[in-house]
Amino acid sequence: MALKHEPTAPYHSAQDALRVLETVARRSAGVTDVELARQTGLCRERLTSLLRMLRREGYIEQITDGAYVTGEALSRLGSARDRDLALRDKLQHTLDRLRDSLGAAVYISRYVDGEINVTGCAESATIPAVHEWVDFRSSGHASAIGKSLLGQLDLNARRDHLSRHRPARLTSRTITSEKVLLSKLDAQTPTVPVLDLQEYAVGTVCAAVPITAGSSVGCLALFLPVEHAHRLKQAADTLNRGAAPVLLSLAI
Repeated sequence: MALKHEPTAPYHSAQDALRVLETVARRSAGVTDVELARQTGLCRERLTSLLRMLRREGYIEQITDGAYVTGEALSRLGSARDRDLALRDKLQHTLDRLRDSLGAAVYISRYVDGEINVTGCAESATIPAVHEWVDFRSSGHASAIGKSLLGQLDLNARRDHLSRHRPARLTSRTITSEKVLLSKLDAQTPTVPVLDLQEYAVGTVCAAVPITAGSSVGCLALFLPVEHAHRLKQAADTLNRGAAPVLLSLAI
């Protein structure tokens, strides 16, 4: 499967955060922000933002003299007998926090072996998941999840997917023309969230942003009832900013 995508801003943030973590981990007695800036080559503003994110995620802690050391979350991952379980718990915690800050159900999805796979979801009693009235695997042409994933593939991979999952009309807004859909996917800018305005389901809007590293194709998405459509763009921008911690959880 050939890919079209280029690394996005969250990917670069996650890579820079890994550099910071590696530097902190090498200095068991602690390392100051001045030393971190010198050793990582990151500017003070970017480093400050990354340190804030890493502290919030529990990967680092600041001790009394102001230096940074590895945090509980990183120590737990390093010592956990079942590392995969610990990583899944950490990822779910990150998704849950995004759900609460957005006031929307949050999904993480991957494109694996030619199929759309929803691999995680953060919902609650007051923030329910969207009713999956049509399987996400066969509705990639209509949902923001599917369009974000397909948009990261090259033309041949998209055509292959659509030959196996023919675009069906789910609502009056659903794009069923393969030509129109491929044109829209080709015009989609990787840094701009993909939106679904009642194309998948009447009464529901959705936004998705890519979380891509190496040859892996993935996305984060949120669903809102249509009466909250006025805050979809702002929520999508927040989701995009929240993608770096998710990528970091996947990369560690």
